[in-house]
Amino acid sequence: MADKHQKKLGRLLRVRTLQLDMVRAGEVAAQAKVSNEEVLRARIEQLAQGVAPAPKPGSATSLIAAAHYRERLHQSAFAADRRVAEAQRGLDTARAATREAKRDQSAIEKLIGRAEANAARRAMRALEDMPAIPRKRHDPC
Repeated sequence: MADKHQKKLGRLLRVRTLQLDMVRAGEVAAQAKVSNEEVLRARIEQLAQGVAPAPKPGSATSLIAAAHYRERLHQSAFAADRRVAEAQRGLDTARAATREAKRDQSAIEKLIGRAEANAARRAMRALEDMPAIPRKRHDPC
């Protein structure tokens, strides 16, 4: 019975370890997504600042084109902000899932430790309950 229980706990530990690894990989992917979105947002802001209208001699159409391009960049920046916020929420969710998976795995590890301690106690009791082995004492020669 104890062997069956140990096997079951071992399987549970392997499954929880795999789940933890998968959740950690998801968290790493979410972190990478957040950093990529932040880099994209920074690049869009940099481009928008570089297209600032400057008073220079030229046609009005180039000024209108620059204003249009700047407006499109601001729209892209707004969309990038939303994507960063969404990626951050995904990262928070992934971190919570990682904490839950780690908690589940540590609970299984504690159960295994407890089962091993109980098995050791049972073995010690069995040794204590064994009949004493009579020793043959020889008379001094």
